[in-house]
Amino acid sequence: MPATAEARTREQRSPTTPLLYRVAATERETSESVTLTLEPTADAIGPVAPGQFTMLWTWGIGEVPISASAITGTSGLVHTLRDVGAVSRSICSKQPGDVVGVRGPFGRGWDIDAARGCDVVLVAGGIGLAPLRPVVHAILAERNAFGAVSLVVGARSAADLLFRAELDGWWHGGSISVRTVVDRATRNWHGSVGVVTHELPRVSFDPPRTVAMLCGPEVMMRMVALDLLDRGVPAGHVALSLERNMQCGARLCGHCQLGPHFVCTDGPVVGWDLAEPLLKVREL
Repeated sequence: MPATAEARTREQRSPTTPLLYRVAATERETSESVTLTLEPTADAIGPVAPGQFTMLWTWGIGEVPISASAITGTSGLVHTLRDVGAVSRSICSKQPGDVVGVRGPFGRGWDIDAARGCDVVLVAGGIGLAPLRPVVHAILAERNAFGAVSLVVGARSAADLLFRAELDGWWHGGSISVRTVVDRATRNWHGSVGVVTHELPRVSFDPPRTVAMLCGPEVMMRMVALDLLDRGVPAGHVALSLERNMQCGARLCGHCQLGPHFVCTDGPVVGWDLAEPLLKVREL
């Protein structure tokens, strides 16, 4: 099919249409996290933007929402997921040549263009680094378009840090400031121990012209957002990714409803002005 006709077909196809993808490569990130590179067996879904997600499904078990952990610029997909349930366990066990189902892309992603000319603060907790990784890639590809860039990453232990080699490369490269902190230290860990908010006072940025992007446990994002606001970052410059239980991707099933909003369509990336009153509600 000619390239223009193929692009037109992808634009017309509904993101809810399930398509088959073959596992092209797997990489074990941690004891419970795997990065899968997927290639379409025939038709491909539309292009995925940083912060958007797809629904990955496996026969007879179910499907899970997984954000893109890299943007390939082709029809391929890169997803990093944790083995935390029956569906994710099945997908994590896939090997090159195995086939999975994909629907998408869904949701709103990171507004990287809004960060141009600004200092950027990225804060990730655990698997939350995966949706922010494409933002780092985009910034490094046009480094001169941004001000000071800082990445703060928290994990349970050093063994739970995602993309360890890449993190080391970013740190040694010097183009961005990288700070890592773990909940508990092991014998070979010489970095910070604690929570990500303990690292924020060591991060330099110009608050009025800073854009922040947060992804991780909701309690972490809430505390980080409040800390950034206390330092003078405008509320409208703080965005966070709400990784709720998304099932349909089209605000029909209600699984991801958060107050009057649906994370699958109103998010997963939302502004602090939308998230702040909702994250105050216990058990919502």
